[in-house]
Amino acid sequence: MITNNKMENITCWYLLYTNPRAEKKVAEELQMKGFEVFLPLQRTLKVWSDRKKWVEEPLFKSYLFINTQLERNYYQILNTTGIVKFVSFQGSPAKVDQREITMVKLLLGQHSDLIEQSHPVEPFLMGEPVTVIAGPLLGIQGKLIATRSGDKMLIELETMQQNILITIPSNFLTKTHQAALIAV
Repeated sequence: MITNNKMENITCWYLLYTNPRAEKKVAEELQMKGFEVFLPLQRTLKVWSDRKKWVEEPLFKSYLFINTQLERNYYQILNTTGIVKFVSFQGSPAKVDQREITMVKLLLGQHSDLIEQSHPVEPFLMGEPVTVIAGPLLGIQGKLIATRSGDKMLIELETMQQNILITIPSNFLTKTHQAALIAV
């Protein structure tokens, strides 16, 4: 019985799927209920025929993250207006690694000025697993999807099953198998 009580007290990040364009309202309602919610937003310039305006849009359309004790709050969360479902893999709600939440927060923060290009390293192959070895994203792992303009790397995050384009010098990356050898 003690083990079950300990399990109930563990909170994890989960991914919620919402109705289209309902992310902000859902996040606000969940926060009012006392939940820790993360809705990554990015500023984009919208252009209409008569005006331009900077707006904040979700980085991942129809998705938001919630940190909760799932067993205790599952139905209370699902009964929130605008939530379609928990994103699940193999029949159970998908847990999102805290490191990936931290990485997205760093990507959206003001850390781009910390990254500089110094010298070229060996080229990476598409689909290759990579690890960030320097800078504010140190330790983040993913799969290299593409390179653009020499230093823009498109990295797929493993847990979230999402692609994020980050600008990072190639010398801040290493092939994941090399990182494992360095750590040994």
